[in-house]
Amino acid sequence: PTSVRPLTLEDARALERLPHITGMTATVWGNTEVNANGRLRRTTVNGVSPDMLKVFSIKVRSGQFLPAEEADNARAFIVLGARLKDELFGTANPLGARVSVGGLQFRVIGVLEAKGQFLGIDLDDAAYIPTARALELYNRDGIMKIDLSYEEGVRAAGVSALVKATLAARHGREDFTITTQEDMLRTLSNILDVLTMAVGALGSISLLVGGVGIVTIMTIAVSERTGEIGLLVALGAPRRTILGLFLGEAVALSALGGLLGLLLGIGLAQLIRLAVPALPVHTPLSFVALAEAIAVAIGLLAGVLPARRAARLNAVDALRAE
Repeated sequence: PTSVRPLTLEDARALERLPHITGMTATVWGNTEVNANGRLRRTTVNGVSPDMLKVFSIKVRSGQFLPAEEADNARAFIVLGARLKDELFGTANPLGARVSVGGLQFRVIGVLEAKGQFLGIDLDDAAYIPTARALELYNRDGIMKIDLSYEEGVRAAGVSALVKATLAARHGREDFTITTQEDMLRTLSNILDVLTMAVGALGSISLLVGGVGIVTIMTIAVSERTGEIGLLVALGAPRRTILGLFLGEAVALSALGGLLGLLLGIGLAQLIRLAVPALPVHTPLSFVALAEAIAVAIGLLAGVLPARRAARLNAVDALRAE
């Protein structure tokens, strides 16, 4: 057969019995209406197992989490995320209250501590019900994923091999995907590396354009100040003084541009952090210093040719041109 066999609660229980496994949660999720206390919200309702707290290191703020019950006897209990509780009940105590989820009635037995986002998913703006009840709510035959935690010191590859062998034996073939935490971190690292390279390429192009711009500006400045240069030479100003004058202007121009660019970049990074709190955004001071040093170096290199041209001007020719 070509169809993929869905993961089942029986698969999840089989994996839970494997060596070194310390926690298991079989998950189903969807977006549905939640009605309580005269307020209506559309949010994510997750079907999870009692071990979800252990697997994801989440704590209960009040009440309790879903009790360990057989799937056939799972009661209609619901646990609210911190933000969802505030939006539905405000400061009132929700424990024991009735909540309508997609037309089905549930009783609130707990509220989770604020956890924030995990991989872009807001754990606080969500509700949690038993997996068996979620399968009924969403009219699904199988669960979407199985999350496992395992003992410290055990290699992820070994656990992954056990999980793979168990599911393959149950399904008769490998019609599933196993992703370890190391795999997720590696993927995230690769994405960040690509973004870093892209930003570096854009930065290099910007530096090149900036260098050309400084050369152009300083060349125009030399042309417009020919008379001033001639007067300085006529008054006995050393060539190195004129060279230093124009090099200093080029460096000051590039340093100011670099500073403005840094302020813009830091501001943009803070906006990204506010928009996507789960995304790690950090601006190391060493990178700031390096960026400003590179900007100054570009200005110094770009200012050499115009400055040398100014220093080599003949006083008589310069004054005649003026």
